[in-house]
Amino acid sequence: MLGFTRETRIKILTAPIIGNTPIRKCEFLSSRYHSNIYIKEEFHNPGMSAKDRPAYYMIQDAINRNCISPGGTFVEASSGNTGLGIAMFAKQYGYRSKIFVSKSCSQEKIAILEAAGAEIEICDNSNGLGDFYSTQFKAQSYAATQPNAYFTNQYYNSQNIRAHYKTTGPEIWKQTDGQITHFLCGVGTGGTISGVGRYLKEQRPNVNIWGVEPAGSILQHYLDARSIPEQIAPFESIEGIGRNFVPGSFDPTPVDHIYQVTQEDTKTMARAYRTDTGILCGFSSAAVLACLQRYATGMHLKPTDTLVLLFPDHGSRYISKLYSETPKSVAHA
Repeated sequence: MLGFTRETRIKILTAPIIGNTPIRKCEFLSSRYHSNIYIKEEFHNPGMSAKDRPAYYMIQDAINRNCISPGGTFVEASSGNTGLGIAMFAKQYGYRSKIFVSKSCSQEKIAILEAAGAEIEICDNSNGLGDFYSTQFKAQSYAATQPNAYFTNQYYNSQNIRAHYKTTGPEIWKQTDGQITHFLCGVGTGGTISGVGRYLKEQRPNVNIWGVEPAGSILQHYLDARSIPEQIAPFESIEGIGRNFVPGSFDPTPVDHIYQVTQEDTKTMARAYRTDTGILCGFSSAAVLACLQRYATGMHLKPTDTLVLLFPDHGSRYISKLYSETPKSVAHA
């Protein structure tokens, strides 16, 4: 459960139960890759997503700094999961929410957002503040022109990193008894890998912090070169991860490497994992599995290693995108 200061308790009397999500050893993957592979199941959060953590931290921070008055509107640009966290907590504490999503957002997520009471606006893309038609630009413009509206701005809000540094990282360290040697997760805003990576590196500097993004995303290039590519092309669509700009919530310092995977391989692995384990994993979770499938040999995993995969949400939010085709076994992937 998240920790709260005395000042926070004064302003928010009832804090949501977030975190302490389970870690499960996946015997199937452990056997397949000859290592100890655990899955951090973030879909056990109340909004079924890892994004509940930064959503709450950002709302808590805005209320405590008097950035918004009771009854106001929290605004966010989101692929769906952060938006749901914002919508849930805003409603719980007497606020409204308006969420800007791109047209690639799954219908399942849009339905859940609307059920949570959020006002939805669909935008052309999520290409950052420099694009007038992006979710980020439209969310910022809306918050700047409407009374008592606050843009939580997960892409540039330090609370995004802080939430995972304060909660997800310590949980993983404790749940693995400090034996973790590798951490692998999808990279979108960068908050998860930055916060978890920073905490784990403080405990053990040689722990490997690895990210996954879609083919064509620029964060791998930025991590290696500390610069943005001269030519930026559209990246393959894997909902929740990948960027054509560098978010302020991405700290490359603790990150050792970022791998790239294709959308096709990701979809194949989602269906294959369902066939072999009966588990529906989300889009970026499947990207992590696709990363293992493609790069495991070069990762040089040993039987004594402990690799933790972050599954940030559940496959039930991507039925139409991932599970509408006939699945096939991982053995044939």
